[in-house]
Amino acid sequence: MKTTYKLIFALIFILAIGCDKDKFAELNSDPSTLSEPDLRYSMTKAIEQMYSNDYTIWFYNNFQYVHPWAQVATVQDGNAADFNLMGPSGGQNIYSSLFPQTMDIRMRIEDMEDEDKAINQAIRAMTFPVQIATAMTITDNTGSLTYTEAGLAPYTNPPLLTPVVDNQETLFNTWLAELDEAVAALSNTDGQINMGNQDRIYGGDFQKWGKYCNLLKLRIAARLVNKDRSKALQIAEQVASSPVGYMDALSDDFIYQRGIKYHGTGNGMWIGYASKALIDFMKANKDPRIRFTFEKNEFNGEVVQAFIDADKELPPYIDPLVNLDEEGNFAGWNGDGEPWVRYHGAPLSPDETLDPANSWYFNQGATNKIENKTYEALSLFSEKLTRTSYDYTYPTKPGGRVIELKDNEPPLKMILGSAAETNLYLAEFKALGANLTKSAQEYFNWGVELSVMRGDKNAETNEMPYYNGDPVYMDEAEAAVGATKLKDGEIANLLTGEAYDLSTGALEKIYIQQFINFINTPNDIWTLVRRSGIPMKGSAYLAWEDFTVSGSEIPIPRRFTVGTPTEDDINYTNLKAAVDEQGFTSGTPDPAVLAVERLWFDQENPEYGAGPKE
Repeated sequence: MKTTYKLIFALIFILAIGCDKDKFAELNSDPSTLSEPDLRYSMTKAIEQMYSNDYTIWFYNNFQYVHPWAQVATVQDGNAADFNLMGPSGGQNIYSSLFPQTMDIRMRIEDMEDEDKAINQAIRAMTFPVQIATAMTITDNTGSLTYTEAGLAPYTNPPLLTPVVDNQETLFNTWLAELDEAVAALSNTDGQINMGNQDRIYGGDFQKWGKYCNLLKLRIAARLVNKDRSKALQIAEQVASSPVGYMDALSDDFIYQRGIKYHGTGNGMWIGYASKALIDFMKANKDPRIRFTFEKNEFNGEVVQAFIDADKELPPYIDPLVNLDEEGNFAGWNGDGEPWVRYHGAPLSPDETLDPANSWYFNQGATNKIENKTYEALSLFSEKLTRTSYDYTYPTKPGGRVIELKDNEPPLKMILGSAAETNLYLAEFKALGANLTKSAQEYFNWGVELSVMRGDKNAETNEMPYYNGDPVYMDEAEAAVGATKLKDGEIANLLTGEAYDLSTGALEKIYIQQFINFINTPNDIWTLVRRSGIPMKGSAYLAWEDFTVSGSEIPIPRRFTVGTPTEDDINYTNLKAAVDEQGFTSGTPDPAVLAVERLWFDQENPEYGAGPKE
């Protein structure tokens, strides 16, 4: 038998030897020359790479640094004396996957015959906003980065392995030029190869990609507002009159969805308590976005009654809201009632965290426990905005019913750009003197309305708890009142408030609305806080709370730690030059250093809490 196998193998080998040498060479040629990929699929992959490593970015960057430093929320259990000290961070490696995709698309189009090249220009144009949007989130934290020579090694001879590290001024100018080129290509797309369903963002609508490019131009203009105001206003005027238009409707929003099986970060987070000042402002103005951004606390009517039955004291910020009957039992809510009474924030200063009088905020395991159950009295950032694959158990009395929201795992949708953001930028630039067709108030009102509608839509599609009602209330009417979804007339009522009238204090009011709109895109909110000086100290609307330890203010970083280049890195010379050019002390997490060694775009910006530069 073994001899038979050997003979068969020998015959196969002889036949192989006798095969046509040209055929053999064809089968063993360079894989890159065997077939041309469908660039629509390559573009789909590039878009997918815009949002990655989300767990570490949310866990570290957003919840440990950006939200606390920007006064959105505390770190978990309250800000300690060292909350300003930077530790580990997350980030995207744009050079391992994103840039190889976008550069491959461009180079393949560049090598095409003229006719094919002409019909692929819209797809080529899409690569620019995909790269720029992601790279901008990196430079906002650490400054200079490799861009203009990034990803060129496979296309250069000898391979370019030591690319230059571009400073922010170069980055912004490069991006503006690339976005102008992209807008021009996306303004006239007759005869272009259509992405169709491979475009998971806009379904092949190139005009909307052009509008997204214009949003990115506005983001750059916003970062230049205190650096080169005349240029910032000029960019805004270009966007407002752009032939491709600008994002001005919910359907224009850039809603990232990786796929039907993508549910976000996966694991749970260490999420801090919402800022008391922020929650109080939003409740005072009946802002529906409080319900789409933060979670209700666990003190519903049933839990309040359980505290009464156990002769247990209620938290002092909840007790005045409770209406009792003649027998001392829960009989409903005072004030604005559900769902507003379920939102409460905490003070932010480390001195407040350490104050024993604030145990109702920071030691809830002791103050809010009945039998074996502890009830959360404060509001947390809604985890459904980071992941959708977890079950939610509604709070009930000890030993009571088990009411769960289970098996609701919709695909996570993330907002990476919106018409609300666009209009709130235009309101800002109009207030600063840009020559735009509408008034600042018109842009502002529409921006706020779009922001509320987008928040409501996001809460619905991510299937947030309480959206359609509060199932703990057995009375159908009470359950409906506890719903967090948008209700008729709420936006119109919101816009009647004095905090929304731009006839006085326009810039601060615009920045506050940008702040609220950016809460679930933390990179944008930290950039806003640095460039705007809001929340503002002494504000009648949303005031900055001093961060103090033992009565003295502590420094808050304005950038992330920048790594120290090592001589064994092939690109050491360029990396070291970039650190030196920016004047940074590398490798240090010291908040005193990170507070004064600012990024290029941040050098002329106001101090934290100082208010806007008019």
